[in-house]
Amino acid sequence: MNSLRELYKIGSGPSSSHTMGPQKAAQVFKEKNENTNYYKVTLYGSLAATGKGHLTDYIIIETLKPKACEVIWEPTIIKEFHTNGMLFEAFDEKGIILDSWEVYSVGGGAIMEASTSRKAKNSIYPLTKLDDIIKWCKDNSKELWEYVEEYEDKDIWAYLMKIWHSMEKTIDIGLSKTGVLPGTLKYPRKAQMFYKKARREGSRLKNTGLTFAYALAVSEENGGGGIVVTAPTCGACGVVPAVLRSIKEELTLDEEEILKGLAIGGLIGNLIKENASISGAEVGCQGEVGAACSMAAAIATYFYGGTLRQIEYAAEMALEHHLGMTCDPVGGYVQVPCIERNAVAAERALSAANYSLFTDGSHRVSFDEVVITMMETGKDLKCAYRETSERG
Repeated sequence: MNSLRELYKIGSGPSSSHTMGPQKAAQVFKEKNENTNYYKVTLYGSLAATGKGHLTDYIIIETLKPKACEVIWEPTIIKEFHTNGMLFEAFDEKGIILDSWEVYSVGGGAIMEASTSRKAKNSIYPLTKLDDIIKWCKDNSKELWEYVEEYEDKDIWAYLMKIWHSMEKTIDIGLSKTGVLPGTLKYPRKAQMFYKKARREGSRLKNTGLTFAYALAVSEENGGGGIVVTAPTCGACGVVPAVLRSIKEELTLDEEEILKGLAIGGLIGNLIKENASISGAEVGCQGEVGAACSMAAAIATYFYGGTLRQIEYAAEMALEHHLGMTCDPVGGYVQVPCIERNAVAAERALSAANYSLFTDGSHRVSFDEVVITMMETGKDLKCAYRETSERG
């Protein structure tokens, strides 16, 4: 598995796979072909199917400026390596091709070539199954965050601090805004309304309402193309920050505890990314919101004093109950049902944590088994239900 730096990334929404990945690919190709006359970029599969709503063409054209770029849409051509395929081509003034590059946006802002192994190239973690990591923790009298600390470099905590501050900033920005999001759906921002209602609520629903508000704030910012943190993707970016902020206020957590929680959540997300997928185009929303819910459930259980096995149970349960979830954004925008889904998943993460804490942590199906099942389920989903906006 790669460093958590490859999972938690700060960038512009609305999509890590449709915006951040293509932008990164365009930057790489531009640096290699700066003296070209013009570019042509062909988008395949899911990138072509929902690229308009996800601003894929916009970010590629902007990145390749000042040279002209023609974008070709091929939604019916689905490449075997991954459905988010791109072909970059550079031409001289006579129209003669100078260079070409086929590359794939595989989720979370990462890009790969078809010749590349889907497993992490620059792996720093020797263990890639949660059961094995838990055994390591028990054998060494360590916690899960200490496994992360063991194999990341010494600057990882400063990086996670930067990630947390970015998450908090996005929440605050999202709460400050009203109006509608860009696009034809005219989707209204609701975070501020939820927040105002929740903060005056005197019952047990106050924390629930605040959690909803924080998730909406981040997801609405993402839907509007604002700055968010992939956790593990842009489409699922509201879940983890909402749970962190909600529990921080509930338990008066200090930043050191929050960073440890982020490390544990990142470890869970990394395991899902390594052994399955976090790409909605490849496995549906179970790989995005399902993964984010699993990460947040593990974080919450840790904050509430759960054991290693209770943390594993919460992460397993949160992912298990998202199995089969489709990625079918209305109009290709990361708005409906994505924004609402983030809010519900944040609260579901807290429920999974609370449920696991009522148990001793023992259960029938392991987290590692559910991750493999999620990948198999994603492959079985019809492509129309995997980030194509063609069904539902």
